[in-house]
Amino acid sequence: MKILVLNGPNLNMLGLREPDIYGKSTYADLLGMISAEADKLGVEVEFYQSNHEGALVDAIQGAYGRCDGIVINPGAYTHTSVALLDAVKAVSIPTVEVHISDPDARDEFRRISYIRKACVKTVKGHGFEGYLIALRYLVDNAK
Repeated sequence: MKILVLNGPNLNMLGLREPDIYGKSTYADLLGMISAEADKLGVEVEFYQSNHEGALVDAIQGAYGRCDGIVINPGAYTHTSVALLDAVKAVSIPTVEVHISDPDARDEFRRISYIRKACVKTVKGHGFEGYLIALRYLVDNAK
């Protein structure tokens, strides 16, 4: 099983960006944690991060026929991107939406998620652990 882990804008700045919300651990720490869990689960993970919406759409489309699942933290594009929604719908790959914080407990505009309609599950407010919850879900629910 191969899972694409996609991270959107500003997630490369983890550890520096609003540590009171996102913690002090870095993006490299996150990738290491996910890789260790993937090894335990016996799955392959591929990572991609971009601050650019079109690059994320390209990554989703590129997963078609290659990946069995997607874990995506769209960052701010959660609240604005119909393009990401359409890309996930187009490829029909089981996708789990992940958020380190709980967007519903923050600014009102963050409560809107366009991509959620195309996702099989949403995990929010569990910190980095949310990515591991998403991985386990995809493995446990693989067809």
